[in-house]
Amino acid sequence: MPQKAKFSKEEIIEASLAIVENEGIEALTARSLGKSLGSSARPIFTTFNNMEEVNVAVIKKAKQIYNSYIEDGLKEELAFKGVGTAYITFAGSHSKLFQLLFMKEMKNIPHLDSILGEIDDSYAKILNSITKNYAVSQTVAKKLYEHLWVYSHGIAVLIATKMCKFEPEQISKMLTEVFLGLLKKFKSEESL
Repeated sequence: MPQKAKFSKEEIIEASLAIVENEGIEALTARSLGKSLGSSARPIFTTFNNMEEVNVAVIKKAKQIYNSYIEDGLKEELAFKGVGTAYITFAGSHSKLFQLLFMKEMKNIPHLDSILGEIDDSYAKILNSITKNYAVSQTVAKKLYEHLWVYSHGIAVLIATKMCKFEPEQISKMLTEVFLGLLKKFKSEESL
């Protein structure tokens, strides 16, 4: 008869997430997790086969948290700005999770146009919002979003690594200025 699990899967994931939030993914070991649960590492492995499975579960949970921020951003009147702001806010509120999801070295370096759809499930919704709200083509909307994502990512990295502090009003103003400047540029190019 298999041994009964001492901790539920959710309890192990939550404890793992707390370790990652405080110390980063590199601090998540069987020993640190067991200590966090007030146990040895052994009970973890009645629920998970190995630490790789725990890491996968933590990444999945981190993505759920991130997606909740993005969903809130999509509810804003200007979805592109709401999502950019939500991305940056997530980086400030969950810096280690942001680093886990968005600041890791990729084995195969993707092109920008292919990574955006992979990173964000809301990519198509944002493009449609830009197209509708600013009467631009999908091509212009895509260029705008690519530039804004790179810009937002830069701010988010500065915040997540504690390199700079930004006030919410400052972020809002910066995103607006960059967007309007790019919108003017791309619209004028499209009319040529």
